Amino acid sequence: MKVLTPMFTALGRVRRAESGFTTAEYAVGTCAVTGLAGLLIKLLTGQDMINLIWKIIMRAFSRIFGF
Repeated sequence: MKVLTPMFTALGRVRRAESGFTTAEYAVGTCAVTGLAGLLIKLLTGQDMINLIWKIIMRAFSRIFGF
């Protein structure tokens, strides 16, 4: 077990040295996801996208029900 003790000590130092990185990574990830969500909302609520979705739905119903 004495052989592993220096390794665990070094790992403990690395974990303490990087403890603030997780907060920054969460912040960057949150900003990226928020930006993507805004972009998707803008795209999906546009009239062109609504028309495209409507055409896809009508085509699917026409193939299923034959009208």
